[in-house]
Order: sequence, then structure tokens, then C-alpha cells
Amino acid sequence: MAKTEPFDRFPGRYERWFEKHYYTYESELNAVRKLLPEGKGIEIGVGTGRFAVPLRIKYGVEPSLKMAKICKSKGVYVVRGVGEYLPMKDSSFDFSLLVTTICFLDSVEKTLKEVRRIIKKRGKIVVGFIDRNSPLGYFYQKNRDKNPFYRVATFFSTEEVVKLLSDAGFGKFRYVQTIFDFPENIKQVQPVIEGYGIGSFVVIQAEKI
Repeated sequence: MAKTEPFDRFPGRYERWFEKHYYTYESELNAVRKLLPEGKGIEIGVGTGRFAVPLRIKYGVEPSLKMAKICKSKGVYVVRGVGEYLPMKDSSFDFSLLVTTICFLDSVEKTLKEVRRIIKKRGKIVVGFIDRNSPLGYFYQKNRDKNPFYRVATFFSTEEVVKLLSDAGFGKFRYVQTIFDFPENIKQVQPVIEGYGIGSFVVIQAEKI
């Protein structure tokens, strides 16, 4: 069952996080933008469109009714659905984006196979997430019961995400990272650097093989 309950209950709190932590948000956007390919894209777990809108992604899938309504109001074409059963035809998109979505899936394996199905030959998947082994990842796990969103989240290390992507039929990996402090301490946009293991927010691009 999709973990939509906190997103349906607290859409305003979700939106305010991005406003309160503007520089963290902009840093994450820049990291995703660094590895986002051109072409027709879709965001899985599009939420309120915080990434899709500035990245000019016109299509999204979202299980939360309230989040989907907000996203639609921003001009994104949103389909209600879950990642494990994407209501799209085979080879419909050039790329698919998942930002923190991987933490809230019932089955990461099924979702990645579905993403592979709906993107074209040599299409790309871009996955952004908080690395479980990073300082911020440790903090979120330790304090998960204090936050309605993190309470239902499953955190992954970069190596675990790479393994999941490989098993689903993706290869040719590229990595960037950002967020080198806690969000409340960040007062300017953070740099985006290659690789992983230092920054808390990691973005992986992989190709359908």
C-alpha cells in the first residue's frame, strides 16, 4: 500500500519545508539538473511539483490525491498511480526522475522495472535521495519518529541504490552530490560535485541496457 498518509495529511508542511530551507532546495535542484537529460520526461512520485516545475518536466505520477491536486495547479499533467504499476505505455519517455521517491515505495524492485519499461531504448533514469550513510541520513534515521514523513521512509545507501538499479537492468552510472551541512545551517547554495560519499544528497543517472 502506497505510503501516502502523511502526504495527504500534511501537504502544507511539505510545501513549507522547501520555503524554509530554500538554499538546500536550490542545491538539490542544481544537483538533479546536472544529470537530467533532454527529451520527454516523467517524474515518479512528483509530489507538489517542487522538482518537476522548475525542471520543466510536464508529466508526473503521484499516489497522494492532495499532492497531485497541488501539482496539477502548477501546470503538470499528473496521473494518480503508484510506481509499482505505472499507467503508461512501453517506451513512452526519454527519461524518468525519482527524487526521494525511492524512500517511500512498497517495492523498489517493481518500480525500477516499471520505469525501465516505460522509457525508451538507452533512456535514462535519474534518482535523487538522501544517502543513508551520510550525516543527514543518520540524523533522519535517528529522529524518524519525530517526523511524519521520515517515520514511514526507508533509507538506502548509494551502493544499495546502485545494486537495485543494476538488478533492474540499468548501467553506465554517473553520480553527483551536494548538501554538506544540516539544512538549518545552510545559508547559501551548496556546490555540486562529482561522485558520492561526502554529500548527503546524491543523484544517480543510469541508462537502460
